[in-house]
Amino acid sequence: MQNSIQKVEKFTNFVWTDIWQPDRASLNRIAEEHNLDVFQIKDSLEAGHLPKFEKQDTYNFLILRAFTSTIEQGATTINELSNKIAFFYNKDKLISIHRKPFDFLNNLHKEFTKAEDLLLYLIHKMVETYQPPLNELDKKIEDFEKTIFLKDYSKVSLEDLYFLKTQTRITKKLLQLFQSVVNQIEVSEDSKTALQDIKDRLLSLILNYDEVLENANNLLNTYHSVNAQKSNDVMKLLTIFSAFFLPLTFVVGIYGMNFENMPELKWQNGYFLTLGTMVVISGIIYLWFKRKRII
Repeated sequence: MQNSIQKVEKFTNFVWTDIWQPDRASLNRIAEEHNLDVFQIKDSLEAGHLPKFEKQDTYNFLILRAFTSTIEQGATTINELSNKIAFFYNKDKLISIHRKPFDFLNNLHKEFTKAEDLLLYLIHKMVETYQPPLNELDKKIEDFEKTIFLKDYSKVSLEDLYFLKTQTRITKKLLQLFQSVVNQIEVSEDSKTALQDIKDRLLSLILNYDEVLENANNLLNTYHSVNAQKSNDVMKLLTIFSAFFLPLTFVVGIYGMNFENMPELKWQNGYFLTLGTMVVISGIIYLWFKRKRII
């Protein structure tokens, strides 16, 4: 494991401490220095912890998860799709703790007057990480639909559809947890607009993911329907062949018996009469199928 990297940035009215690749020793030191709860420190170290919000007497504790995977990787669990950032904050300080590096934590292009302003900015950046996978999932569904309906459905694998549906479903649940936690955050009056903007963005993403999930379910059902239809077509073709050859096989079977008393065997034109009978039978079957619109 890499050593903990700590960055301290002083703003006009507060101090931001960012800790990357935290270890127990450095977090214990931070906890003692800022009087942080030991159980919340444990939550900060837990890789798979879900979003949560806790309000303490002197600070607030927040865990959120940003999307950090790619659709092509075939990830299907929360840990594979996302990584968390833990925040301890009050009006004087903001402490962020994370294992994975995030570009938006290193590239701040504006000055912040309050800790909650920086916090809301970082939350907004975390929310935005869910937009690229949404675009990619939507494009994949469109490509799959074109392949199934306009090209060769066999080029689409059931495994690909499974990953598509699972990734969409898990990401939507992550956003719903994200939304539930954000709804608990309390900010000052002049920051409520920024917080509401985050809530609106989350709602929009959830609705879009819900639509993509519905499309993924419909696509999976369509795939099964097309697959079943192809199987039905094969069975129909085999049934048609059987309907033609069954009576012909019956005729051949009769005249293939080795009985001595079979008058037709001595007919001079028996062979041609039998072939003619077979042709007539086939014609009758064909006309019946045509009339019933089976072929």
